[in-house]
Amino acid sequence: MSIHSLEDLGWSPFFADQLTADDSDLVPVRAATVQRSLARGLGAEGLTRLIFPNDISAADLAVGDWLLIEPESHMIRRVLERNSKLSRRAAGVEAKSQLLVANLDTLFITTSCNEDFNPARIERYLVLALDADVTPVLVLTKSDLTDEAARYLAEAQAISPKFADVLCINATVADGVATLERWCGTGQTVAFVGSSGVGKSTLINSLTEAAQATAGIRETDAKGRHTTTSRSLHFANAGGMVIDMPGMRELGLHDVAGGIAELFDDITELAATCKFRNCAHVSEPGCAVLAAVDAGEISEARLDRWRKLTAEDQLNSETMGQTRRRAKEITRQHKATLEAQYRMKGKRKGKKR
Repeated sequence: MSIHSLEDLGWSPFFADQLTADDSDLVPVRAATVQRSLARGLGAEGLTRLIFPNDISAADLAVGDWLLIEPESHMIRRVLERNSKLSRRAAGVEAKSQLLVANLDTLFITTSCNEDFNPARIERYLVLALDADVTPVLVLTKSDLTDEAARYLAEAQAISPKFADVLCINATVADGVATLERWCGTGQTVAFVGSSGVGKSTLINSLTEAAQATAGIRETDAKGRHTTTSRSLHFANAGGMVIDMPGMRELGLHDVAGGIAELFDDITELAATCKFRNCAHVSEPGCAVLAAVDAGEISEARLDRWRKLTAEDQLNSETMGQTRRRAKEITRQHKATLEAQYRMKGKRKGKKR
């Protein structure tokens, strides 16, 4: 007997239209957890452990993905095209892209009304959402622990008009959490991002009645402890799906030029009118962006943040592009070596005969 319909899990015509006659014997499931070589999928029959084929690994999947699996073996056969995805440059020296979540409708960008509040970091998350065409909602938590909640709310609202809403809530009160439920209806998928200790797990517990571990913040620096260690999919009380994600110390942006252009659309539009097409907007004559700064229409701080995000995105995108090309070349060389070895073995067998 079915526990939930596919529509409850977020299945839509976008995914149904990808099915072909060759898929008639396969079953759709949604990736609920992905950890190295272990993954679990959630389908109409409940939760099941997934088996990876040789050509698909955990690195190819994100929580929220829709997969087609064999009904008996639970072997993954296809990863359906995503309608949205969030990714970042993976932590570490090597330039790699790390998938975060897939098929998301709303991103709750979560921060606290304390020293965690950082407009530049909030803009990073907003760029990520805008580039993926995901609805961004800014959520300020711990409003009950400060006398300056109104100030934090005003500063948050001033960051960008691109947010669908900016909310200041007490995560421990039912009325506060209820304001989030209008984005969590049947067929909708939401995710929470933000630093550790800002209250994401408390919010998710209230929205889903899940048993996520929670921990307080350190009084010395207002920084939280990690309570969520991996991404996971949960049912929301309002009927939708909630993806919990660990707090991120780093959010390296890559391939999000569209999101940066949308967030800084005022600068983007002005840059197109500069005298020189390759204007760096630093000291060039006829620079429309610098003219706007001089006129007080754009702050120097905003321009500086745009420069930094643009430079980071270009560098990471180019570096990862080089890494991908190098990996393809290594794979090509490996295949050529195996083919040469195979031909050599064939010649040796021919001589023995």
